[in-house]
Amino acid sequence: MIITTTPSVEGSRITRYHGIVTGEAILGANIFRDLFAAVRDVVGGRSAAYEQELSRARETALREMEERAAQMGADAVVGVDLDYEVINNMLMVSASGTAVSLG
Repeated sequence: MIITTTPSVEGSRITRYHGIVTGEAILGANIFRDLFAAVRDVVGGRSAAYEQELSRARETALREMEERAAQMGADAVVGVDLDYEVINNMLMVSASGTAVSLG
């Protein structure tokens, strides 16, 4: 499945719009405690463990969005947007886009 932040897929024509699809992943408060306990992992102001968790949350949100698009019969998701929010000491990563069929 094609996942893109652009409103269209170059060289393809959108033949059907299936609707908005989303995916979410939440990192709980304990993940911050665990990650900050691994301060020795910080090099140059960056924490590889923290970045790895963020990457895993982003991949989970995108995969969930893709699965929902497939269930609708789509073969692409266009206009994808990724958002990060902190809610009550938890980090939420959300992905949203429009599920489409290409021709």
